Amino acid sequence: MAPISKECDFLVIGGGSGGLACARRASGQWGAKTIAVESNRLGGTCVNVGCVPKKVTWNAAAIAETLHEAVSYGFQIKETAPFDFKTFKHKRDDYVKRLNGIYEKNLEKDHVEYLHGRAHILSKNEVEVVLDNGSKETIRAKKILLATGGHPNIPKTPGAEMGITSDGFFDLETLPKRVALVGAGYIAVEMAGMFHHLGSETHLFIRHETFLRTFDPMIQETIVKEYERQGIHIHRNSSQSKIEKKDDKWMTMHYTDKSSPDGNTLDIDCLLWAIGRSPEVEDLGLEKAGVKQDQKGHIIVDDYQNTNVDNIYSLGDVCGKIELTPVAIAAGRQLGNRLFGGPEHKDAKLDYSNIPSVVFAHPEVGSIGLTEQEARDRYGDADVKVYKTDFTAMYYSMMKPEEKAPTAFKVVCAGKEEKVVGLHILGSGCAEMLQGFGVAVKMGARKRDFDSCVAIHPTSAEELVTLK
Repeated sequence: MAPISKECDFLVIGGGSGGLACARRASGQWGAKTIAVESNRLGGTCVNVGCVPKKVTWNAAAIAETLHEAVSYGFQIKETAPFDFKTFKHKRDDYVKRLNGIYEKNLEKDHVEYLHGRAHILSKNEVEVVLDNGSKETIRAKKILLATGGHPNIPKTPGAEMGITSDGFFDLETLPKRVALVGAGYIAVEMAGMFHHLGSETHLFIRHETFLRTFDPMIQETIVKEYERQGIHIHRNSSQSKIEKKDDKWMTMHYTDKSSPDGNTLDIDCLLWAIGRSPEVEDLGLEKAGVKQDQKGHIIVDDYQNTNVDNIYSLGDVCGKIELTPVAIAAGRQLGNRLFGGPEHKDAKLDYSNIPSVVFAHPEVGSIGLTEQEARDRYGDADVKVYKTDFTAMYYSMMKPEEKAPTAFKVVCAGKEEKVVGLHILGSGCAEMLQGFGVAVKMGARKRDFDSCVAIHPTSAEELVTLK
């Protein structure tokens, strides 16, 4: 056994949003001697290859969309040069690097020791960290948090390695001319929208009839129809048999879909796999401490983020519960409070119910609570009442009918009190809109509480407090 080189109260493996939130709470607020280990860039998926650069790119795509729509408002805009994707990409990279630096300074401010290296569990209290220079540190910790996140999957389809994942999306130096995305979750849908509005011919391959299939059917049906209206090519009931290299820049995808059940090909200069993610546990050494995993490799935890090993905890994407950055942050802070905050925080934990989520599609999608079918399954048809509306937002009033994007809202209520148990919205501005309505749903708002709020006119949001 290697000699112990460091000891601490709390060792956090994983420098993503959840791990850092927990480390800073434990050390900065409660004074626990804390060490954080990260083998990549600080901030994890969200900061480096997720939420942050994604939203910046979505902003660029939204601007391109607005420039196109400006003609309907009387603006005559002449393009003197094409969109400079390369300059945009490098400015986005610089922004992310600034955030990496801010994260490291925040660790210093909260007295968290930071090691850049790869961690391997030796036992329930000891971890070996291989540093960048090849040297090793062996750390003995009273408590250990596993917050290593996840990574994108690539299928076993022949030639699949010629494609990229969502990680590789942010490495692209030039916009592809024709891109194929495979997947039906929010990553595929968001990136398809961004590629399309920035100027790439975009093909989205899905296994079923719709995408975003965990969302309410109203969302699924409306957004699929809207993507097709915009000109994105949706390949339903599709599968890919092989990818072949054509030349230095292009490849050929062999596939079947609803319209080509006997097979077809598509020449593309970019292929993006968005078929799901797996937990980052491959070389962590969980077996050496006896930490249990589920069939997909996710670390099994209870409501308090406890694993089956009494001093080892886990949170975030590596657990596979709700893979959203704010969820990991909230869970991390609560865990830090519970472990080191004294008796008054002994029961601290995150409430995983009614967590709002948004898809930065074009237009945006927001959802909190139960879908209509989930509500009917839980409460019974007789105790569920649904209020819904679809309309054209005033923004599109100046445009031709074929250029108008949809807005659709659904409020799902249960019981005699008509408690709002689900809210599903699609349209421009829905991401910002949902945060406020999310508070109301979390507080247990009833339909009459919505109705009692005077509408703000003219807005799309007012429709949610005037539903009949």
